[in-house]
Amino acid sequence: MEDQPIGEQMDAEVATSTQSKATKQKSKRNTDHKVLRIETGESEQQVDNGEFEEKKTRGKRERKRKAPISTEEETVTAEGGEDMDTGETKAKKPFFARLTGQQEMTGKSEMRKVRIPPNRFKALKDNWLDIYNPIVKQLCLQVRFNIKAKRVEIKSCKQTKEVSALQKGEDFVKAFAAGFEVQDALAVVRLDDLYLESFQVQDVKTLKGDHLSRAIGRIAGKGGKTKFTIENVTKTRIVMQDSKINILGTYHNIAAARRAISNLILGSPPSKVYGTMRAVAAKVHDRF
Repeated sequence: MEDQPIGEQMDAEVATSTQSKATKQKSKRNTDHKVLRIETGESEQQVDNGEFEEKKTRGKRERKRKAPISTEEETVTAEGGEDMDTGETKAKKPFFARLTGQQEMTGKSEMRKVRIPPNRFKALKDNWLDIYNPIVKQLCLQVRFNIKAKRVEIKSCKQTKEVSALQKGEDFVKAFAAGFEVQDALAVVRLDDLYLESFQVQDVKTLKGDHLSRAIGRIAGKGGKTKFTIENVTKTRIVMQDSKINILGTYHNIAAARRAISNLILGSPPSKVYGTMRAVAAKVHDRF
């Protein structure tokens, strides 16, 4: 071979060294993705001569193309054949059996006291048996009249079956004390949707002297005609105690009667009130 200059020989050596380094790095990269798999239960010789298995690699594009894992709840079948949700599920509301009347009672006896006005003492004495029998026999309550306190005392006992019995008995006595007849007040015991509402004429409009008496006269009417008309149209019972008005009936009927009475107190003529009541009565009849 012909002699080469020293500079060219140095360049050739550098090129060969760089090529050898590149080949070594490539060989290392090729062997990095190989994994030694050692099988259990084999002899040491097989471990020494372990098999190499290439591990498949995937690029970034393949990872992106892979469909995302669905987050739906997985169901696992139990031994009984029923499906059991393993994911997050809403908590079911607990179911409790309905309690009977005796179970709802706390065991302690409760007492209610109803004040009787002086003008109803004689009526209470004459109709005591008619008041006593429904409270004791139907509601299974204990009742007595306290002469010193001038109050009717109603008390629950072990024989009381309903929780609402004490409230019904109190409303029954209150209705009688307000001036209703025994037969009308007895409807509170037999029916569940009857209520007693009381209000003053001054609650609607502040009236005094002759203005107050004229307003009461407009509500009553000649011979009680207006009051009877309101009762028949709204299916309620109305009792007037001076400037206090008591209404007995259902919720919607009480609202209709009170609206008519309020219009009379404010000065509306009875003929106009009759027309509005007929329209209200027709709507209530169509509703029910």
